[in-house]
Amino acid sequence: MTKGMFIAVEGPIGAGKTTLSSMLSKELDIPLLKEIVEENPFLGKFYENIDEWSFQLEMFFLCNRYKQLEDTTTNYIQHHKRVISDYHIYKNLIFAQRTLKGVKREKYRKIYHILTDDLPKPDLIIYIRANLDTLLKRIAKRGRSFEQKMDPAYLEQLIIDYDEAMTSLAEREPDTKIITIDGNQIDFVASPEQFDLIVSEIKEYIQ
Repeated sequence: MTKGMFIAVEGPIGAGKTTLSSMLSKELDIPLLKEIVEENPFLGKFYENIDEWSFQLEMFFLCNRYKQLEDTTTNYIQHHKRVISDYHIYKNLIFAQRTLKGVKREKYRKIYHILTDDLPKPDLIIYIRANLDTLLKRIAKRGRSFEQKMDPAYLEQLIIDYDEAMTSLAEREPDTKIITIDGNQIDFVASPEQFDLIVSEIKEYIQ
């Protein structure tokens, strides 16, 4: 596989994954794979009652992301074409580990591995780290109604979970390079210079 063929942008809710991946897609002139979020019919119910609706929510995300990555493999990766995604499917386990319990969690993990173990792994992950205050500001700014009901404690735990997940991915997938961006200090939207630095680091890897 050509180095840097499959790029994924990751980070907790509100980190700016879709914004950055969209900017990089345009700058690098490569197709963008965007995850389905607002189309999930269980989101509103999930934030009102996590225990009741978490399995339905996570299964919807998993099935849609599996189909997207299956199509991406067929249309791009198998033809040695570069593509960028605003998620890594591993995020499903990050969230499921937090939202699911007991038998449902184990069922979900089995289904996850059946669907994803043979899917291509990203060659490069852009990981946006940010603290709770930064994430809450960005979530409020984008104004998704269902996210306004989110418990800050849930989001704070996700920050910890993401850090642990990136460490785990670095060990599990040693061929995947991870570039970490400090989302508290770097504003790639407001500062063209800071965005250019990110682009330069990516180009250095993929070229």
